[in-house]
Amino acid sequence: VQLVEPGGGLVQPGGSLRLSCAASGSIRSIYAMGWYRQGAGKQRELVAQITRDGTTNYADSVKGRFTISMDNAKNTVDLQMNSLKPEDTVVYYCQLIPIDPYESTNWGQGTQVTVSS
Repeated sequence: VQLVEPGGGLVQPGGSLRLSCAASGSIRSIYAMGWYRQGAGKQRELVAQITRDGTTNYADSVKGRFTISMDNAKNTVDLQMNSLKPEDTVVYYCQLIPIDPYESTNWGQGTQVTVSS
């Protein structure tokens, strides 16, 4: 399974950015997709996750600002990020959790988001 994450980039504080992730390859069935982020020297942390039935989970730091959505037919997941803050500046990673618990979780290569004036 390959996860491709176009998007990311530079945006001013208070601005918006949309991240997209497309899964391809040998995909049997997806339990959930999501976005994590990781700053330098820090652990990777959950930003938002969505299950195939539409159940969402957000980090407290992004609630009310970020919205995650998934297209089950296309195996894509998007993250709409509004009211961005400088502290949102990190690398964002796409995640795919297969429904088969014996299959590994898949990760994208990461995309840099920079919030700066």
